[in-house]
Order: sequence, then structure tokens, then C-alpha cells
Amino acid sequence: MYIKVVLVFLAMLAGMSMNSQQITLEGKFADAFTEVPLPQVKVSIESLFSETVSNSNGEFRLELNNIAPGEYILKIDKSGYLLKRIPISISSEDKLMEIILLQPDPAFEQIHQNTISLSDAELLSDESEFDNIAGILQSTRDVFLNAAAFDFSQTFFRPRGLGSEYGKLLINGLEMNKMFDGRPQWANWGGLNDVQRNQVFNNGISANDFQFGGLGGTTNIMMRASKYQKGGRISLAGSNRSYTGRVMATYASGEEKNGWYYAVSLGRRFAEEGYIDGTVYDANSFFVSVEKKLGEKHFLNFSGIYTPNTRGRSAAITEEVLDLKGRTYNPYWGLQNEEIRNSRLREVKEPILMLNHFGDFSEKIKLNSSIYYQFGETSNSRIDYGGTSLNMANAQLSFVGGGANPDPSYYQKLPSYFLRFENAQNYEAAYRSRNDIITNGQLDWKSLYQANIINSQNSIYALSEDVNMDRQFTVNSNLSWELQNNLKLNASLRYQNLKSENFARIKDLLGGEQFLDIDVFVQDEIGVVSGLAAQSDLLNQNRLVGEGDRYKYDYEIGAVETEFFSQLQWTSRHIELYLAGNLEKVNYQRTGKYQNGIFPENSLGSSEIADFFNFGIKSGAVYKLSGRQNLEMNTGYFTKAPGFRNAFINPRQNNFLVNDITSEKILTGDISYRYRASFLNFRLTGYISEIKDVTEVSYYYADGLSGLERENTTAFVQEVLSEMDKKYYGLEVGAESQITSTIKLKSALALGEYIYSNNPKLSLNSASFQGNLDYGRANLKNYHLSGGPQTAAQIGFEYRDPDFWWFGVTLNYFANGFVDINPLTRTVNFQQDYDGLPLLDYNPEIASELLRQEEFEDYFLTNMVGGKSWRIKDKYLGTFISLNNIFDTFYKSGGYEQARNSNFRSLKEDLDRDLPLFSNKYWYGQGTTFFANVYLRF
Repeated sequence: MYIKVVLVFLAMLAGMSMNSQQITLEGKFADAFTEVPLPQVKVSIESLFSETVSNSNGEFRLELNNIAPGEYILKIDKSGYLLKRIPISISSEDKLMEIILLQPDPAFEQIHQNTISLSDAELLSDESEFDNIAGILQSTRDVFLNAAAFDFSQTFFRPRGLGSEYGKLLINGLEMNKMFDGRPQWANWGGLNDVQRNQVFNNGISANDFQFGGLGGTTNIMMRASKYQKGGRISLAGSNRSYTGRVMATYASGEEKNGWYYAVSLGRRFAEEGYIDGTVYDANSFFVSVEKKLGEKHFLNFSGIYTPNTRGRSAAITEEVLDLKGRTYNPYWGLQNEEIRNSRLREVKEPILMLNHFGDFSEKIKLNSSIYYQFGETSNSRIDYGGTSLNMANAQLSFVGGGANPDPSYYQKLPSYFLRFENAQNYEAAYRSRNDIITNGQLDWKSLYQANIINSQNSIYALSEDVNMDRQFTVNSNLSWELQNNLKLNASLRYQNLKSENFARIKDLLGGEQFLDIDVFVQDEIGVVSGLAAQSDLLNQNRLVGEGDRYKYDYEIGAVETEFFSQLQWTSRHIELYLAGNLEKVNYQRTGKYQNGIFPENSLGSSEIADFFNFGIKSGAVYKLSGRQNLEMNTGYFTKAPGFRNAFINPRQNNFLVNDITSEKILTGDISYRYRASFLNFRLTGYISEIKDVTEVSYYYADGLSGLERENTTAFVQEVLSEMDKKYYGLEVGAESQITSTIKLKSALALGEYIYSNNPKLSLNSASFQGNLDYGRANLKNYHLSGGPQTAAQIGFEYRDPDFWWFGVTLNYFANGFVDINPLTRTVNFQQDYDGLPLLDYNPEIASELLRQEEFEDYFLTNMVGGKSWRIKDKYLGTFISLNNIFDTFYKSGGYEQARNSNFRSLKEDLDRDLPLFSNKYWYGQGTTFFANVYLRF
């Protein structure tokens, strides 16, 4: 098929008009407010690929070869300014245009600044169940996607139901998505808003010039010194969301003598605690870019990014805890010396170094070649309460100690725990526990220190860190070849090599002197040498570690990815076509540095290699019904390797790969109708996507397991879901109407249905039992996927005064949000006793009710934004403020079923209680929040 399409393209070329000619368009751009010349304004002719950008003086020169005389549309585009489309008549003569004034787009400041603030508020739970895709959407002008990026994202709404692992984020043409889980890590470039304004977004699988792209769209951020407007910018911001204060300063030199450019940006964001209690925020941001012009056609650019940041995590809570402590409660922190200290800190320190060569080898051929290196570490802290001491009695070695779970919201510390037995309820203990969590309910740091001091041998409690120390090297080359005015070839080749060290590290001994490196929760089987199974490393038994030492686990993941991409685009006055394909090779390998006591034969040394060969093909068309109406279609089939997070079952302890792991298979299509006029901008899109053979590995503590051949049915398990299929389909609608010169109405609607479309395989692995528990198929088909509301709607208006002040209000509606289900309870295990025999009291009707997926209640959120700008000679002073959820609506933004009760009997017994021990846990949306910003541009 690919060959046939190429032949069609060649036939189209042969039929081009013989009366075509070469002319030149010239002109100049300036800011309509400050009258300052505007560089890096993109100028193009619609239906042609010829384009250029204005220079540092705002001047442009667009050469058009082999173009027929006639009427065309000149498209003028610059981030932060309103898009212009100017009808022009092209004859046989060159055309010199008057100065073109571009109007600043106040909504851009709102979307850009506030969206960054929202994506900073990514939900930092232990397993990152939710992530915010708003950052990928921040560069779009689309009405619906603007609503999704700004108004919808506060609820963790996902466009088309997709997480950020299905979107691609590029900087200077280089992919930033992590090989660990496929998601971009926003913290690696957070706080650099001023130098991230030059962006190109391609929705869905539509054609893009840089790579094959992702199902959820592709954003390329250009961070080159020559691409920034000469001048500086200083801004101050305040908020009550994830941080309380922010300061940024940026300066770009423009073109200096001898063809040098440079740009520098600094930023700081901080909070003792954000909207959620105890969520400390401490982030600094540094960016430098230096670029050299090598002749007229070649540029060499170096960019360095370093954004060290520390953030306090928060936890999902049950409704019992909510009633006692409120929606901002966070059990992970406590006061130490009258200061907030969060035990679950996420620290990211990963500098990025990038060298890019941009070459115009002719007017038609452009090549961007890049080298990228990233290093550093990401750490997540937690309290290790498994500290013990060695005890030798009667020649028998044992471990003495271990502390209680210090989490103040742990189920054994809640009133429900003391009321769990119907005929033996301890009301006094329940009353005391209720008063304790109400009056305090926070982590007791003092008691942890005291326990370690009393136990003079080894620490019982220690603050531990799970560390990822990555070193990633990438080379990339991207070719753009304009074969004709209306035919363009794109191609790229990318190689990526990652070495990822993963280990636990002692951060703070909490007043103690040392920590015994064994697993207190592991018991030796009968007949084995005592104490061996508990050893983290059999080569260093009973090791005592101090602060800064590695312990528990230590392994390295080697990952290599190679990709080739090619794309053809053809355009005419009435139709645009593209065809693209890619080939990709990915492999992962684990190398263990510890010989684990439970898996002595399969933990030290190298694992088997997980190999994935991926390919993809996609195609699309735009049919121009008229100058105002388009019909757009895209379809594609491609495969995607899982991140190595889902390739290994339990890499902290062993080398086991998921059995028969394979790439995901993605089939997708969408069709859109678009109407564009001065008074109305409208888009209607229908889409459907199927993702097959998804693999997911998760970790949790389960009770009620069958088939263990023992009465103890509890274990900390690794759950593997494989051969899992998901389906996503729905409608997107976006519309805006310029009612008057000052008033604009806008609306957006998302109707989605995101479900499991088959019954995947489920198996469990654990250090508590040898072998694999295969429970066959989990009955997940037609259950809804979690991850924000599947229905969202908006109506709003915006008033823009000629005196450069503006405000807007939106009313937003959300529905069809669902809790994340526990797959284990949808297997045969749910119906079985510990010995594998059927439960005698199993009732299918009651079971159906117990397993009914919870749907969250519908809710409305009202948001307001406004701003004002002033011209001070050649300077620009602006301010804006946004208010989200101004009526303080209470709503659930996400949640999950706890996996503790894994069979019918235990789940029914628990849910029959007035206060269940293991009911669903939820994240609750923020109440009224604000973001205010003032900036000076000079």
C-alpha cells in the first residue's frame, strides 16, 4: 500500500501546472501593543509547505517556487499572539507587504501559566495512579483542548481517556518520555515557563514533522537561544495549590555580534505546605542556552536544564478518615521541632544537557541533529519500621525487634478496628482512637526517635529512600525535505541508551546509629539454614548500614531503543494527505547486584533480555469542503513496548520477566468536521481506539488468597495482568463565537466510554510463597477504566476590553468517573477458600452487588479568570488571576478499591459493618483555589 500511495503522489506531481513561477513575499511584524518588532513569527501559505520565520528585526522573506497565480491564505502564527489568516493575491510579481501588527493573546498567558500550575499539581500518590496530561496540551489553540488543559484538568480529566504515557513530549525534537513507564517527568523542566512558549502540538496521531508520535498527541517545545524575542521578563506569582510563591526571571540576547545568541532563565517555587496538609514544595529552576550562527544556513545550539525539586506526597483516604479529618488531611507528615516534616518526599535532581545542529542544506532540505545526555537521581522516601537486632539462643539465630506501622491512619488505629466484632465491640477504645486522630492524627516523629534511643543496639525506625539513578544518552537526526511546494518528506533516526540504577538507601537513622539489613517479614521454611531467607544479600549477611548506605535491594536496568520514522505529506487547495510509518527496537535487561535470600539462584547477575520489535503505520486526509469547512480523518495501527516497570515481576528481588510479555497493539481512528469563520470556530470529532495485549504489574497486600496449601492466606504480592484489552470511544465538541468585538462565547463537550474490552490473565507472585499463583482470567470485561471523569462539558464567556483588560467565566460539568477496581476479586479466588475448594456460603447475587463498580457523583465547577496589561514606553506590564472552583464544590477526583479482602466471605463481612475496615480509598478535589501572576516584559 505504501508503494501505491507514493505512486499516487508522483502522479499528482506530474499533473502540476506548467504555468507555475517563483515569487517572493516580504514584510515585517510588530507587537500591536508595544510596536516592538517580533522575531520568530512563523509565516506560511495554507495548502503549501513553504514557510519561514521572521528575523530579530521582525522582517521575513518567503520564497515561493513553482507557484501558480491565484488567491491564497497567508497564515501568521506566533505563541502568545492571536493567529492571523490574511487573504492575498499572488501574481507574477514579488510582493512587499506593509507592517503587520499582531495582537497579544491574553488567553495564552492564562492557559500557559495556569496549565503549568495545574500540571505541577500532579497527584503524587505512592503508585502514581493518576497523572496530569495538561502539560502536553498547553500549546494548542483548539477550543476543546484548551478547555481540557485548563478547566477540565483540575479533575484529572484525560482527553480520550488516555494517560500521558500515550502522549509524546519533545524538546528540540528529542523525546523526553521516560523508559521506566513511558511518561514524561514534568519535574525535569518545571518552573521554566518563560522559555517554553515556542511549542508545536499535533493532536492524536495526526501528521507531525518530528517523529511517529503517540496516540494522545505530540508536543515539541523549542528551547533555542535564537528563537526567543530579545529582552527580559520578570514575574511573581502566588497560589494556594501546590506552591504558595513563585519568582522567575528570563533574558534573551537576540542576535549579538559574530552571530551569537544566548538565553538564561531562573525560577523558584516554594511552599511550607500546599492545599493538601504537609505537602512541602521546594523547587529551583535553571536554564541556559547558547547558540552560534555558522554562516547563513547552519546553527549550533547548546541547552542546559537543571530543575532540582523536593515535594511532599499525599495519600488517598477512606470516608471514615475523611469524616474525622477533612479532605485536606495527609497522614504522611508530623511536626518536628515545631516544623512540618513529611516522611514521603519525592526529590528529583536530573540535569539535562543538549547539543543541537540545525542546518539548511538548501532551500528545501533541513536537517536537525541532536545529542542529549541526562543524569542524576529521583528518590522517594518512606519510613522503614522493620529494624531488628540479632539474637543467638541455643545456637539458633533469630531477629528481634520490628516496629509498629507509624501511619496515624493505619486501619488498626481507627475507630472501625475496635468496632469490627459485632458482639465484642470495644467502644471505649474506639472513642479514644477517634479523639486521638481528631486532636492529633499526624506522624509522631518524637516517638520514632525515642524508640531508637531506647533500643540501644540497632534502629527500629529509619527514613529510607527508593532511588532511581539514571544515565541516559540519546542521539537523534530529523530530516525535512520539501520535494515540491506541496510535497514534503520527513524522516528521523533515533538511538537511546539508558543505564538505570535502582536501590534503597538510608537517609536518616532517626537518632539511631545503624540498621540491620534483613527483611523482618520473611520467615525461613522448615529445613533451611536459619536467617538466610531474610538476607537482602547473601554475600553480605547481617550487614549493618548507616546513613547514605545502600541496602534492601540494588540492581541495574539496561534499556536500549532504536527508532526509524518516515512520513510523506501532500497538499493542494482542496485536499491534504499524509502517510507515515516507523520501525522500533526496544530491549531491557536487569543486572542484580545483591544475591537475595529468597531467590538465591535468580537475583544476582543478568536476567534474560526482554526484546520488543515495534512497527507502525498511519495515514490521514483533510478534505476542504470550502474555505471555511474541513473534513479531517486519521487512522493508524502501531505497536508499543511496555515500560520496563511492567516488564519485570519484582526486580527488587529477582530477575523474573513477565511470562510471554509482548508489545501493545493499538488500532485507532478519528473523523472531524471543522468550521472556521470570523464569528464562529467549531470542531466535532468522533474517535475510537483499541489497545490490546496490555501488561500491568502492581504491588499490594492481600488477604484471602486460595491455593497456598496453608491456612495463612495473607501475602504481599506482585499482581501481573496480561493479555489485557482496552477500548476508548467517544465524541469531542469545541466551539467559540465572537458575538461582538469584545465578547466571546465558548463551549466544549467530551462524551467518552472507556472500558476493559476482554478478560485478562491474572497471576500472583510473592516472596511469601514460591512459584506462581495462576488464577486464570479476571472478569473485567465492560468494567470502566478509572482516571478522571469520562463526561465533561463547559460553557463560558470572555470579555476583552479595548483598554487591555479582560475576564472570563466558565461553568464546567463532570460525570461518569469511576473507582479503580481490584482485579483479584474478579477471579476464581473470590469464590474459593484457602484450600482451593469453593466457599459454601458463596451467593452469586450478593457477589454481583459487592463487585459493582462505584461511580462517582456528578458535579459542577465554576472558574473565573481575569487580567490587565499596561504599556510603559517600550515595556509591557501585565497581571492576571484565576479562581478555580469558586463555590468550593466537594467532589471525588479518583479512588480505588483496597485489595485487602480478596474473597467473597471476607469482603462481605467487612462491607456489612457500619464502618468497614478496608473500604474504598479516595482522592478529593481541591476546594476554592487561586493563582495570581504579575509580570514585566522589557
